[in-house]
Amino acid sequence: MTGSETPPMATPRVAAGALFFDDQGRVLLVKPHYKDHWDIPGGYVEPGESPRAACVREIHEELDLTVDIGPMLVVDWAPAAGEGDKILLIFDAGLLIDADRKRIAFRDGELTEWRFVASEDLDAYGPDRLTRRIRTAITARGREQPTYAEHGAALT
Repeated sequence: MTGSETPPMATPRVAAGALFFDDQGRVLLVKPHYKDHWDIPGGYVEPGESPRAACVREIHEELDLTVDIGPMLVVDWAPAAGEGDKILLIFDAGLLIDADRKRIAFRDGELTEWRFVASEDLDAYGPDRLTRRIRTAITARGREQPTYAEHGAALT
């Protein structure tokens, strides 16, 4: 390599999502119309946008809620076949109170349903990589310590 060549670099897609909880410790899942599984609120980061700002924007677009999200829980290196390299972040959105639940509206038409799901029931709602990532985030929240993961599994 000569001095003027740039070495190869990863150019991952970056997405950010949020975990909302109810008073029973269950997490909010949403059903996008274009997927065959459930997911958490969130989406891809746009050019020049921070992951935190993307998360807040996506929550507003998808659920019509304006929230002040909490700390980052997980950074997950999660490349996917056919989609390339990905870095996925999950933030703590805290307790979703009744008043906010009543205000949920599917502004952009991307979602069709929402519900709270217990950690032990997540497998029925999404692929393994997603359920691992959500459970890793729940554990990180309980420990009050951000976690690095690969394919949803925490690395120590």
